[in-house]
Amino acid sequence: MMQNEEGKFHDQCAVFGVYGHPEAANLAYLGLYAMQHRGQESTGIVTSDRASHHAEIGMGLVADIFSKDKIELLRGDVAIGHNRYSTTGESLLKNAQPVAINYSLGALAVAHNGNLVNAAEARSRLEDLGSIFRSSIDTEVIVHLIAKSTAGNFISRTVDALMQVQGAYSLLLMTEDEMVAVRDPNGFRPLAMGKLDGATVFASETCAFDLIGAEYVRDVNPGEMVVVSPEGVRSFYPFPKRRPAHCIFEFIYFARPDSMVFGESVYGIRKAFGRELARENPVKADIVIPVPDSGVPAAMGYAEESGIPFEMGLIRNHYVGRTFIEPSQQIRHFGVKIKLNPIKKLIEGKRVVVVDDSIVRGTTSRKIINLIRQAGAREVHLRISSPPTTNPCYYGIDTPRQEELIAANKSVPEIQRYLGCESLTYLTNERMLKVFGDHGADFCTACFSGAYPVPLPGMDIQQPGLFESLSAAPR
Repeated sequence: MMQNEEGKFHDQCAVFGVYGHPEAANLAYLGLYAMQHRGQESTGIVTSDRASHHAEIGMGLVADIFSKDKIELLRGDVAIGHNRYSTTGESLLKNAQPVAINYSLGALAVAHNGNLVNAAEARSRLEDLGSIFRSSIDTEVIVHLIAKSTAGNFISRTVDALMQVQGAYSLLLMTEDEMVAVRDPNGFRPLAMGKLDGATVFASETCAFDLIGAEYVRDVNPGEMVVVSPEGVRSFYPFPKRRPAHCIFEFIYFARPDSMVFGESVYGIRKAFGRELARENPVKADIVIPVPDSGVPAAMGYAEESGIPFEMGLIRNHYVGRTFIEPSQQIRHFGVKIKLNPIKKLIEGKRVVVVDDSIVRGTTSRKIINLIRQAGAREVHLRISSPPTTNPCYYGIDTPRQEELIAANKSVPEIQRYLGCESLTYLTNERMLKVFGDHGADFCTACFSGAYPVPLPGMDIQQPGLFESLSAAPR
């Protein structure tokens, strides 16, 4: 697993697709631009003119890779695109997506959001059969399984391949004249479907539709394959039905607040988390401030429910690059100061409630609390709008090893003492899921509970039956 330096988790990537629009490449560029937050290491677009594929893939941000000249070379009315933040495989150009190949049935391009838990096992089996891999990403396992399948056509081969993999996948696959959108039977990662000027579009988040002016139609359902071809759009459910296990961290941190994910408003859910946090963990204070940006809606909900005034006491520098010249160690906490700066006039002499979405290792939270102390806060009370993160994710999230997760190794009072705040409380799992009403059981919370919906090969099953197949999916 890759480790990030921001004290936050990262999602693996974003996927975007458009079928039947003369500006397919431009729309893919804009869609990926809107979802840049989901992956910043590499980006790529593959288009089809119904005869052949055209690709542009590079390391870096969307706006840096795609110039007007490069977009013009991406001919055709069909396109898929991908932004990557690596969780499996190194950060190298050979691991960038979409994966584009030619095989016995023609051209194929694949964009994948998620993580396959049996990828190493499947890869080893394929290599024994003579497959040669050019990358270290699990997406290529799917490509090889499709190429080696003896099923009759592309759709049948795709079903055959996906029957052999386990874990999380929201996939877009493109031949010369077909596009397939498919989600794993648990529906770990999001995938929305929309329409624009008669074209069909797909995206990891609906904020991409908003930018291009597309209408959100619905989500691709867990275990569903949506096939778009010259014959139109058709849908079917080829896989055994399983319990939904949507990633709860999409709402806690990953998704943009203006997106709809799993049919819910991200902004609305985050505010609701904050309200539950205030009900569960009240405290006497003068102001509520968020850790921007993902902590803002939860802090607003906390302030509204508690009646404590909301203030933007920490200002985020949005223009920090990935690298900068660091000063000498004489400037304490420089890494946090370059991103966040407290407003002393607001904080000085106040009892401050600080709302953040999660704590990973605790080092960043500790530095933030120190900044607020230095700004003159009389008391600092930290409120976290999710439960303690005690377990790594295996379904497409960049998480540290369990021994690096502070909540897996320290009690809440111990964490509080380490952070240096007057109080620390988390939103409980029960209160968090209560926000979703009858759909609270539809989420994967393995990072909090250790109950993994799909076990890794060799994993000791903690909840028998949790990942057994249910009745056949409706057609």
